[in-house]
Amino acid sequence: MMKLATDIRYRKEKLKALRAAIIAHEEALIEALYCDFRKPAFETVVTETQYVIADISYTLTHLNHWAKPQWVWPSLLTFPNTDRIYRQPYGEVLIIAPWNYPFQLALSPLVAAIAAGNRVVLKPSELTPHTSACIQTIISEVFYPDEVRVELGDATVAQRLLAQRWDYIFFTGSVAVGKIVAAAAAQHLTPVTLELGGKSPCIVAADADLKGTARRIVWGKFINAGQTCIAPDYILADARIIEQLQEALQQAILEAYGKNPQGSPDYARIISDKHWQRLVAMLSEGSVVFGGTYEAEERYIAPTLIRNPIASSTLMQEEIFGPLLPILSYTNEGELQQKIGQFEKPLALYVFSNSTAWAQKQIETFRFGGGCINDTVLHFNNKRMPFGGVGHSGMGSYHGHWGFETFSHRKAVTQKPFWGEVPMRFAPYRGKLKIVKKIMRYL
Repeated sequence: MMKLATDIRYRKEKLKALRAAIIAHEEALIEALYCDFRKPAFETVVTETQYVIADISYTLTHLNHWAKPQWVWPSLLTFPNTDRIYRQPYGEVLIIAPWNYPFQLALSPLVAAIAAGNRVVLKPSELTPHTSACIQTIISEVFYPDEVRVELGDATVAQRLLAQRWDYIFFTGSVAVGKIVAAAAAQHLTPVTLELGGKSPCIVAADADLKGTARRIVWGKFINAGQTCIAPDYILADARIIEQLQEALQQAILEAYGKNPQGSPDYARIISDKHWQRLVAMLSEGSVVFGGTYEAEERYIAPTLIRNPIASSTLMQEEIFGPLLPILSYTNEGELQQKIGQFEKPLALYVFSNSTAWAQKQIETFRFGGGCINDTVLHFNNKRMPFGGVGHSGMGSYHGHWGFETFSHRKAVTQKPFWGEVPMRFAPYRGKLKIVKKIMRYL
């Protein structure tokens, strides 16, 4: 148990063993995710298993450097001394994972927590029972129970876990549940990272390459059947090109999934009956101009484009989290700011334009977690950049070095020798004030 906290080599051994176990169970994970919501094998490999494997490899390459005490310039007032920042694990960490990317969003935070030397209790989603069972199998093969333990079960298990005292809590999920987690953490003054969501806008300027824009929006929106926290939630298109954009989106959907997406092997299903019913109800809250078909037995909903959504509807007031894509128009930047500004700060924002200056202006105007210019979702993939939200879309960040920092307490330590004392700091202070003021101007 203590070796995780104190021995970097041991952490690396465990991460290597975890990587080997994931590789050994990859086919089982592909089958599990297909059983849970018919996730295509390609999407499972790219967004789940190989993503985590690459995450572990990146962490192993850089862990020694991340964990090394960091020297910082000392203060002139306390010279001579040596100042360093030490990274120390928080201790016992609770990670609560969601269902939409049930393997990646459980294991990626776990990798960071282990790299930082913490003990972990992992609560995967009950909505993906096959994947959660695979996770438990993999973890039990690699870790001792007092290092990492998997807790299976529904919301009552999560509630029981949240009632306990933890040194850190990492939660990925909805805003509503995030508030519950934050309230539970506050009872013990436990620090938290909340990876939430929101209505992520996709702005399309009149000068955008519409064919390329449509293809990239369709990919980012309908991968995982739209059940992605950073998927484009709605489009704001310049009124001058909105009709052409709709046609391009329709063509891009046909090219990706064919005339009958229900028969496509590359299109996932909705996770549960409850979520399926919620999404089907949204279909009546605007004009369906493409798609709109659904089937209850398979929990299938076609990739759907919606125009003229009702402003007060669930479709426009809540994160959609499914394969429905409203298309709205704007005529000027003031209207653009008004329409985006009516919502809480989103987890992502996307801008499509051939004008770098105009796109950059939009990126700087709005506050959001992260995003892309002329693409969608891709910013999530770079482990050198932090991923996280702001405001209602979350707090804290992770990925790569940022994940290691999230699960590490940064401890500042000053080391001073017994020689070279500066007596100025000791009482009595008479006659020293003017000199100290001059010195402190240069600190």
